[in-house]
Amino acid sequence: MIVEEIMKTDVATLHPTDTIADAMALMEVRKIRHIPIVDHDKHLVGLVTVAKIREATPSIFHANEHPEILKKTLDTIMERDVITGHPLDFVEETAALFYEHKISCIPILNDRKLAGIVTETDLLRTMIELTGVHQPGSQIEVRVPNISGALSDVAGIIRKRNANILSVLVYPDKQDGAFKILVLRVQLMNPTGLIQDLKQAGHQVLWPNLPGMNI
Repeated sequence: MIVEEIMKTDVATLHPTDTIADAMALMEVRKIRHIPIVDHDKHLVGLVTVAKIREATPSIFHANEHPEILKKTLDTIMERDVITGHPLDFVEETAALFYEHKISCIPILNDRKLAGIVTETDLLRTMIELTGVHQPGSQIEVRVPNISGALSDVAGIIRKRNANILSVLVYPDKQDGAFKILVLRVQLMNPTGLIQDLKQAGHQVLWPNLPGMNI
């Protein structure tokens, strides 16, 4: 999946000469926490976030005592060294940037112009859709040798049960590098028969660990 499929394209923007008050009002109206700052050619020049505004503005209880702060232009508080992405970037690579740099959004540029934005909420929604947890089904975790064909073998057993696989995640077994963990979400409300089939085929089912099924 690429960023173009999940990014928001109706992006609320402001200019460097707009004020902190303008940003606060726009965030309130649009219910957003990030505002890309662009020039008149839609080139990204900065980013204003809720955190930046909180740093720059006084407590709400003292706002009337310092009205001049709200009149400051955004170029005085905006982040200038902004991490950006491209519409054709892979979503997982973009998620890695969020994790590595501890950021909450990434403006998406195409030909140096702002084309969209991806936020933490967008990534979370995408993860939910990719893993299928919003659909009725069962999650099964299987520990398999880290060899070619292991996933195919498990998928074949599921196929014999005429169960649809909604998603598959694979991660290494932290206790033994010779194994990996398959996390499968299947369209079965009662996975008991499938678990029994997997165990009879010699697979170690980690979850669900149903009573009376230690084969």
